[in-house]
Amino acid sequence: MTALTLSTAGAATLRADAVVVGIAKGTGPKGGLVVAPGAEAVDKAFGGKLAGVLETLGASGAEGEATKVPSPSGLKAPVVLAVGLGTAPAKDEAFATEVLRSAAGSAARALTGTKKAAFALPVEAAEDVAAIAEGALLGAYAFTAYQDGGKGAKAPLAEIALIGAKPRDKAHKAAAERAIALAAELNRARDLVNTPPNDLYPESFAAVATAAGKEHGVKVQVLDEKALTKGGYGGILGVGVGSANGPRLVRIGYTHPQAAKTLAFVGKGITYDSGGISLKPAGHNETMKCDMAGAAAVFAAVVTAARLGLKVNVTGWLALAENMPSGTATRPGDVLRMYSGKTVEVLNTDAEGRLVLADALAKASEEKPDAIVDVATLTGAMMMALGSRTFGVMANDDAFRTAVHETAEEAGEQSWPMPLPADLRKGMDSPTADIANMGERMGGGLVAGLFLKEFVGEGITWAHLDIAGPAYNEGAPFGYTPKGGTGSAVRTLVRLAERTADGELG
Repeated sequence: MTALTLSTAGAATLRADAVVVGIAKGTGPKGGLVVAPGAEAVDKAFGGKLAGVLETLGASGAEGEATKVPSPSGLKAPVVLAVGLGTAPAKDEAFATEVLRSAAGSAARALTGTKKAAFALPVEAAEDVAAIAEGALLGAYAFTAYQDGGKGAKAPLAEIALIGAKPRDKAHKAAAERAIALAAELNRARDLVNTPPNDLYPESFAAVATAAGKEHGVKVQVLDEKALTKGGYGGILGVGVGSANGPRLVRIGYTHPQAAKTLAFVGKGITYDSGGISLKPAGHNETMKCDMAGAAAVFAAVVTAARLGLKVNVTGWLALAENMPSGTATRPGDVLRMYSGKTVEVLNTDAEGRLVLADALAKASEEKPDAIVDVATLTGAMMMALGSRTFGVMANDDAFRTAVHETAEEAGEQSWPMPLPADLRKGMDSPTADIANMGERMGGGLVAGLFLKEFVGEGITWAHLDIAGPAYNEGAPFGYTPKGGTGSAVRTLVRLAERTADGELG
């Protein structure tokens, strides 16, 4: 992983392969570019004309724009990379942390193949240190496990030195350490999402969780097919029964001796989703290795909480299965008896995520946590509603839904609160079972949320994050977001755990 340090050296004197500075669109009468705070020494080396040089090269200061220019004498780094920060803030105001996070990520991506870079972006508080460190470490990600690294291959930026941060300042040091732990686990979640399904299946995913548990002092329990059958986990078994790779339910638990609250995170872990007997058409199944992104996010969040030593108990439930068609697969019309005792008529085997989550939610509820949050790439309907960069938030408590939404925004993740209209519940009535796994087509994302709500224990606060849109980026990289697995929801879950530990929630 990319190394990160806080440096007391100046931007002009630090030995590095490149120095990163910020530029912004001016708000004065003449407009033009302005050099952002932190880059004063670099601007001085250009005789105070860095903005003019960059304008000549076509730089506009737009967010995410990256422009390289050779360094003049007076700078130890041979290259200056100017990254756009958008419109300059008003006087006495600072750049938003998400702007800094995204800019740092864009810079790190632009410096692929570089050994060391000095980041001289605006730093006024520990929050800025955290944002720049996170963005740079997340932007320096690459998934190369299946590439030979032959001629022309470039490794991610190897070392980041943050200038302007104070290594001896406790808040700055803590912000950097948090960013390192968070980025390491979020990038591990990305790796899991990007791993081909012939190598990542329920048993191998469980093995990764077990190894991480041993490394970070987190207790891991794995239920295999035999244990699932004995326990009556009809939802997980019903989805996994068609595959040669059997399902698993993994409990990963972090506890703190001074914790006053307990959170349970539940993740959908369909390591490959063919749709089952309700087979997906060509063009809709090529990226279905990403259908375990919810479980990856939960796994990463629990391990991050452990690495940070948060004063909160966090339990993760990974509902792992592979949804395949075969002679043993669940058929449309079959009825499953779930772990909770409820029966579900399966009308569509491609609505499988809610089935494995239902069992995991019921099991998690038995431990009476203060709140449950499930994370899932659940519905295409949510993508239709919110696009590819925003996840939906549903809950059985309006105040908690608002808290989760605000926490996501604070963490730098786009989300939107969604309702759970009671009138949509009737569409899931079944003449054969207690409930069907499908309802009205319109509002399908909300219907899925209502289905999950049925399996949450009475009196337990619960929220559901549908990350179908942002979990996997099929487009070009942007900011600190790569192509492929993104690690969606990890930062939200970690921040939720931090706020709970600090007594801000519940």
